[in-house]
Amino acid sequence: MTITTEFIKLDALLKFAALVETGGEAKVLIQEGQVLVNGEVCTMRGKKLRPGDRAEVAGRGAVRVE
Repeated sequence: MTITTEFIKLDALLKFAALVETGGEAKVLIQEGQVLVNGEVCTMRGKKLRPGDRAEVAGRGAVRVE
């Protein structure tokens, strides 16, 4: 996936990559600790991801920012 901005926030990335259907769903999964960023649990939905970063949702898949 390619983004044209300097960064993308974690919750927006999950929606953009279709790993969740809504921002509310992203918020819940992130708060529950079901999202990994670069292999570590991340509970900050506004975390800024830049090219090279990878986000993974338990049981749903992963996406790498290009």
